[in-house]
Amino acid sequence: MFAFTDLFQWDRFITPSIIKVFYWLSVVLAVLFGMSGLVSAVTLMGTSVVAGLLALLGTLLGMLIAIVAARIAAELVLIVFRINEHLGAIRNRGGM
Repeated sequence: MFAFTDLFQWDRFITPSIIKVFYWLSVVLAVLFGMSGLVSAVTLMGTSVVAGLLALLGTLLGMLIAIVAARIAAELVLIVFRINEHLGAIRNRGGM
């Protein structure tokens, strides 16, 4: 993880250490919003069954897309930091 002193020193990045926390927070938010959508879809079924089913399918699809998008965004952030580490290793090795 990271030490409290890392917040005040710029020797290492803390983002790679905490990106998983942000990923799980976004997954929890996606699930909570999805559950809200599911409740709305079930309520809508009382008025129109077809519209309720479409809302249900849309909510489930939206939840899945949100979770996948959160994972892709987290991996893109990690890729940027890994590229930085690899370029630093190449520079220290004396390549290029």
